[in-house]
Amino acid sequence: MTENSTDTTEPDDTPSATPEAPAANAAPEVEGLATEVPEEPESEPDSFPREYVEKLRTENGKYRQRAGEADSLAKRLHTELVRATGRLADPTDLPFNEEHLAESDKMSRAIDELLEAKPHLATRRPAGDIGQGNRGPASSGFSLLDTLKGLT
Repeated sequence: MTENSTDTTEPDDTPSATPEAPAANAAPEVEGLATEVPEEPESEPDSFPREYVEKLRTENGKYRQRAGEADSLAKRLHTELVRATGRLADPTDLPFNEEHLAESDKMSRAIDELLEAKPHLATRRPAGDIGQGNRGPASSGFSLLDTLKGLT
């Protein structure tokens, strides 16, 4: 008789053909060649002496302090330039802008725009004769006797 032979697939002892995840230190495959990136020996990180770092930090701190002072001086200058125009009752009503320091035309336009939007911020100075202050020498002294004679 003939043997019934059935074809069964048995697992091979050969490595599987399914791709595995590449190793973390493996370079990408180029034309089927896998190359490994050699690990660099861990070296000590670059560092500077403590005294040098402290010196740099204090120097940087001085520059930050100077920059802060320059900013506050620029804001004070801006406020005084706005005050010198005499157009605003409170010169701090116009927000600080560095462009106003460089070009006075931009400051004038900014004040104009602010006064158009908020006219109540304008300076309130009385104009003309309001009946106060030095009005010149009196024509004659006041006499109660002359006033009483004028009434009779």
